[in-house]
Amino acid sequence: MRDWLGRVVEKTTVWSTRWVPSAFVIACLLTLVMFAMVVLVAGKSPVEALGYWMEGFWELLVLAMQFSLIMITGYMVAVSPPASKALKAVAGIPKTALGTVCLMGLVSMALSWTHWGLGLIGGPIFLRFLIRRHPDVDYRLLAAAGYVGPGCTWHAGLAGSAPLLVATPKHFMEGQIGIIPMSTTTFSAFNLWLTVVVVISVVSTLIALYPRTATANTEGLEHVLEGTDAIAKLESTSVRNSAGTVSPGADPAFSLARFLESSYLINLVVGLLGLAGFIMSVMRGNFQMSLNVFNSAFLFLALLLHPNPASFGRAAAQGTELLHGIIIQFPFYAGIYGLMQHSGLAVIIGNWFVSIASAQTFPLVVYWYSGILNYFMPSGGAKWAVEAPYIISAGNALGVPIQQVVLSYAWGDMATDLLQPFWAIPLLAVARLEFKDILGYLGILFVVYSFVVSIAFALMPFVW
Repeated sequence: MRDWLGRVVEKTTVWSTRWVPSAFVIACLLTLVMFAMVVLVAGKSPVEALGYWMEGFWELLVLAMQFSLIMITGYMVAVSPPASKALKAVAGIPKTALGTVCLMGLVSMALSWTHWGLGLIGGPIFLRFLIRRHPDVDYRLLAAAGYVGPGCTWHAGLAGSAPLLVATPKHFMEGQIGIIPMSTTTFSAFNLWLTVVVVISVVSTLIALYPRTATANTEGLEHVLEGTDAIAKLESTSVRNSAGTVSPGADPAFSLARFLESSYLINLVVGLLGLAGFIMSVMRGNFQMSLNVFNSAFLFLALLLHPNPASFGRAAAQGTELLHGIIIQFPFYAGIYGLMQHSGLAVIIGNWFVSIASAQTFPLVVYWYSGILNYFMPSGGAKWAVEAPYIISAGNALGVPIQQVVLSYAWGDMATDLLQPFWAIPLLAVARLEFKDILGYLGILFVVYSFVVSIAFALMPFVW
């Protein structure tokens, strides 16, 4: 069974490699499709469609900045010395190769639930620690286990795009749905119990997938062991100016600038100021989790975890290498949002949903719709901006609580990440593997995961 499914998903990989373009090209193609739908379905003129597109093109700049900060702050925390030491200590816990794979899966899901940027970066970093401690492990299965977090838990967690966004004051749909606190979405009993069931199911599947023979697949292991850890780049604490060299004429023995750059004092004072701000907000009774609050927490945490401003700055510089996709693609998704929202197309598509679903089936329909679209548009926040207007409209028409709509979208949005190489880029770069090397394992995990979650959303209207 495993070999048969592996062949199927490997053929899917070959198809995807040949026919599915880059994420940016997909964003451009979706823009053209949306232009056509506005003209043909909504009955607007091409000139009107162009106006809607330009009207929406820059509407999500705040959201793009918020998501960029999620990525970079997660990276900065993951590569800080205390975090890397903690990961190294945890890597020594398992005593067997099977235990190593299970621990990798648990850490990936835990990190992703805490912070999706942390899961994308912390997982690959932890992978390096594990393989140095346990070089006899089945390497490709270990790498697959390092990717289960982005595909199984991230959008159900603290940094889930949709739940965080609708809990953020002045979000783009506030006029239609108001502010939806995370206590009714992320921290709802349904979401928490489903997360527990998914974690148990995924770990059980990893155990079932581990080879029963004594010979493990270690192909590719030697390449990653020869690589250089990202953390090593941060070990140097030499202070340099923006040009990368010590300023001419500076006193090599002492200078105020050198002292401040290499001292923990600045990090400590500013980090504690941020912590004091959180405490004050809680004491005043106006604390509410949002994207801004979440990013602030990880930004100040990164300050406190790095030994000096120089280390903090180097981590930030390295983290920015991961941001180009968000920065370039978000304006195009904002343009798509403008086309849908301002042309009335969102209402039309929402009516389609009403026609094929009922209040009882709507969560399951949204889950699978979101998952399928996610494969071609792998961007949780920008994708929510595109889909939210019409799925919320359809949910309202059917009398489905907004919390159910948000969670259905969120779980579907991450489902097909297990089959999508876009978010696996950091892991594959560290593991020195191709996505096809782990897709066989991920395909089996996807079947198990989607089966469990589909049952949950089919039952959602009855157990909510």
